Formats: sequence, C-alpha cells, structure tokens
Amino acid sequence: MPSHGSQTPILEARSITKRFPGVIANQDVSLSISPGQIVGLLGENGAGKSTLVKMIYGLYEPDEGEIYIKGSPVKLSGPRDAIRRGIGMVHQHFQLVPVFTVAENIILGDEPHRSIFINMKKATQEVARLSEQFGLEVDVNAKVEDLPVGAKQRVEILKALYRHADLLIMDEPTAVLTPQETDELLQVMRGFADNGVAVIFITHKLREVLAVADTIEVLRGGKVVGTTTPGETDQAGLAQMMVGRSVLLTVDKAPATPGDVVLDVQGLSAATDLGLPAVRDVNLQVRAGEIVGIAGVEGNGQRELVEALTGLRHCTADRMTVAGKNTLGQSPHAIHAMGVGHVPEDREKDGLVGPYSIADNMVLNRFDEPPFSSKGVRSRSAVNTLATDLVQEYDVRTPSISTTAESLSGGNKQKVVIARELSANPELLIASQPTRGVDVGSIEFIHSRIVDARDRGAAVLLVSAELDEVLGLADRVVVMYDGRLVAEMASADVDRSSIGRLMAGGDIQQ
Repeated sequence: MPSHGSQTPILEARSITKRFPGVIANQDVSLSISPGQIVGLLGENGAGKSTLVKMIYGLYEPDEGEIYIKGSPVKLSGPRDAIRRGIGMVHQHFQLVPVFTVAENIILGDEPHRSIFINMKKATQEVARLSEQFGLEVDVNAKVEDLPVGAKQRVEILKALYRHADLLIMDEPTAVLTPQETDELLQVMRGFADNGVAVIFITHKLREVLAVADTIEVLRGGKVVGTTTPGETDQAGLAQMMVGRSVLLTVDKAPATPGDVVLDVQGLSAATDLGLPAVRDVNLQVRAGEIVGIAGVEGNGQRELVEALTGLRHCTADRMTVAGKNTLGQSPHAIHAMGVGHVPEDREKDGLVGPYSIADNMVLNRFDEPPFSSKGVRSRSAVNTLATDLVQEYDVRTPSISTTAESLSGGNKQKVVIARELSANPELLIASQPTRGVDVGSIEFIHSRIVDARDRGAAVLLVSAELDEVLGLADRVVVMYDGRLVAEMASADVDRSSIGRLMAGGDIQQ
C-alpha cells in the first residue's frame, strides 16, 4: 500500500462551510488526500457528501474555508477549472453520447488536432495506452450505445484520466454494476493508487469501502464525525458512526411459511417504450407469506415487468391473476383495488405528487374509498387521522402532515410511499428498488416493514439492483437476464459469485 505521509497533498479542504437557505450543508469540514490514496466518503442522505465534492469540483463555491490543490490555495470557477488543475469526476449517471464511439466520447471537448483536423489516430492510441496502463479494458472503436453498463463506466473513468486527472472523485460508481464488475472496479481503483492517482470514493455500500479505502471519512449532519481506517473498524462500526446509533445490518426474519399462490403469471411478454422486446415469456408465482426476490443488472426487463404487473404497461400473457382474479388489461387503480400494493422504483415520478401534502399522498390510491370518502364527499378528518398515525408509525421526519411531499428528504419520501402501500394491507406487495438512495438507518426500517408484511401473510415480489438486499430479504431468488427469468433458487442456497455470473448472462443454458 502506498505511503502518503511525506507527500504534499493533492487536495486539502480546510474548514469548509456551505449554507443554503434554511440549511447548513457543510460545517467546518476539513479533508486531505495525498497521491495514491483512496479516501472513502460515507454518510446518510443529506449528510453533506455531494455538497462537499461539488465544491472540490468547482460546481459550488464555499462560503467559508479554503481549498488547496498541490499546496496552493485556489478559487475554482467551475468544473473546467477543476479539470485543468487535475481533478476529475465520475458521475453516478453517465455523461456519454450514445451514438459516438468510445474514443470520440473520451476526447470530446479536448480533441488533439493536426492543423485544423482532429487527429483521431493519436487520440485512439492515447486512449488505448491509458486503457492498458490502468487495466480498463474497452474497445475504443465500439459505439457507446452497444456497450454493457460496466464498460460504459470504464469509458467515464478513461474520460477523466485522458484529461490528466491526479484526483478522481467517484460518486456511487458501483450502483448499477454486477458483483463481478464491482470487484473489478475496486481492483482498478487500487491500480489508480499504485499509479499515484488519488481517489475520493462515495458509496452507501460499507463492504466496498472497507475493501478498498486507505482512510474513511464519515459525515453526519454536514460535519465530519469520524476518521478511521478499514483495519480499525467494521460495517457495524461505520453504520453506527453514520447514523449515531447501532444499526441492524442483517435482516432479522424467521423462515417463511408459504401458503396459497397469490400472484400467478404464465407467458407474460411486454415491450419497451420503443417497441423492442423487454419481457420475454415470463412464468412466475409468488405465494402468501413469502418474499420472492428478482436479482439482475438494471435494464434487463425488471422495470417493464413491474409496470406490466401493476397495469402501467401494456402486456400479453396466457394468465395473469392475483388471488385468482384476472388482472390482465386492468387499470392501475383497478389492480390496486384487487389487493396489490406497489412501491415504484421512481418515487418522484410514479410514487408521489410533489406539490400535494403528505396527508393527501397517504391516500393517493384510496381517496375514493371509505372512510376517506362517502357518496362523493371527502372526509378530511379521516385522511388527517390516517396520515398522523402513519407519520408516527413509519417515523416520517416532517414538521406537519400538511407539508408538501416534495419538501421531504429522499428517505422520508420513501417512507411515505411504503406507509401508504403497506397500510392498505395488500395481498400482494410489489416493491421495486424499495431502498434506492436511502441511508442505512432507513434501510433497516424499510426492510423490517417488508418482512412484517410477509409475516402477516402478504405475498411479496421484491425487485432490486442491490444483490445484498435481495439475498438478505428474499426467501426465494429468481435471476432476470435479457427479459427472461433464467434461474431460481432458495436464498439459503445462493452463492454470490455464481449468481453474479447469471446476472451477467453467464452459465445460462440457451
């Protein structure tokens, strides 16, 4: 492991403070990173991680404090200024042009010229050299739209390295990767360190930061509350630092006792918005009192499957029933009335009406049912009573039930959706990415509520890109690849590496 003690830090943030109206996002935060060092940056949602790195990358200016690059104080005027000084950022959502080649994407905005023409030969050679030096295998002539997710991420990283980055900020880089791709990326990060490149690694995944970081900085409420190393702590210790209390990291649940079939799907197919095949002849059953988890890399038909099951997307099927009732061709509202709860993957778009109050969001799909409505007349007191009870029961942090949903943090928005869907006691709960972008304390709470629903006799279909979540919650695991369910196993029998290969399309009998 490289020694960092005697070198001038690539970057120092000294007593940085950043305020927004009504909130202090960062307060007196200091951070130092040397060549070849990997610093893990942890914290709950709203802890101040994104604000801090946006200041380092020139997107925000600190209100107080100073940033030093290679020993000199700087005022960064924007990302271009940060890039010029050797700071690169790999964003969580790829910033690539799909119809361009890998090489074209990497040099975009920084093209080598020969007289007035772009010197593509020189560019391609430089990209190939960087690819080999840092172990980032990618076809420089391939179109980005044809690449798998892991390769697109390598292109993003090469884009920063091509601009001579001495410091790489990596924001949730493993969010959409298979377990194998994640392990490869952690090795690549260690390769950066061996080549003298420094890395700031932002992640929610404690296992990963312990595997690769040299030091770990934990933010809570905008302040640094702890600095540690992987040798001095473990996942439980990090979680406690992040949340301020001990957190149960494994899902506490008794063995399932499955009952009758609730969801019965035979021969289900659906297309993407562009009319391309997305779900291909899926057969699936979920029983009362069990959680079936769908594991898979995003983009393999999971979203379209959930939308088909909940009436949001047209589909064809030989059979699609919930507790014996036909749901094929029914509206989302009618399917809800048949006893189906739905936690959508995009809570902003499909789960909440932002300008509505928390109280109104709690009854979005039941506003016309008793006791919330009688003969077309709404009962505001019944709505408010339910909302008050659910805000307390589900620990929604809000000043009032009349607060708008859009003003809540991500974790609290998710709790409103979970509370609404589970309070209707559904026979079938379809939960898609139920803890996406949610901090470790809220994850623990949401998981416990999903298990409670199972134990009350609900059938639960869990769709998650987080393999740890699927393995922790599900009683039975099915793997989805290229629109098909390609394998099924009891969660107790799952091996991480073999399921990772299946998620990437390996080991599948065609």
